[in-house]
Amino acid sequence: MIEPFVEAQRRDGCISYGLSSYGYDARVAPEFKIFTNVDSSVVDPKEFDPKNFVDRETDVCIIPPNSFALARTVEYFRIPRNVLVICLGKSTYARCGIIVNVTPLEPGWEGHVTLEFSNTTPLPAKIYANEGACQFLFLKGNEPCETSYADRAGKYMGQKGVTLPKL
Repeated sequence: MIEPFVEAQRRDGCISYGLSSYGYDARVAPEFKIFTNVDSSVVDPKEFDPKNFVDRETDVCIIPPNSFALARTVEYFRIPRNVLVICLGKSTYARCGIIVNVTPLEPGWEGHVTLEFSNTTPLPAKIYANEGACQFLFLKGNEPCETSYADRAGKYMGQKGVTLPKL
């Protein structure tokens, strides 16, 4: 269900990742899309302009104050038809004013998970690639869902890399 799957990893000076007691702490890949408003455009989910981001491949991403960046998990997820997955941010980031937002992973969905890191502080904030970013919690249903994300041919099915909004 998770590739590559890692047992719990706790190294000095690093944010932990891998299997935890009741979930899985995923890592952030070194691919980032950092929000920029150089052109003073309006953010519109129905007509999203990819020029609102600058791309960076780096081990440490600096998010400007009161801004955000998109990234993705190192891990590729394949969610069974009887499982729903909820993601929560790691406390290390949350205590620094960095919020991780991910919508639920629906039964039957698969792909790299696009992560949104919001810097709620008035200072620049760092995100570390290849370290723990968020925890996924797996909720098993009593039976498989009637219609899965794959059955509906959901627009984010099989996504690879950092994926921008789609209609």
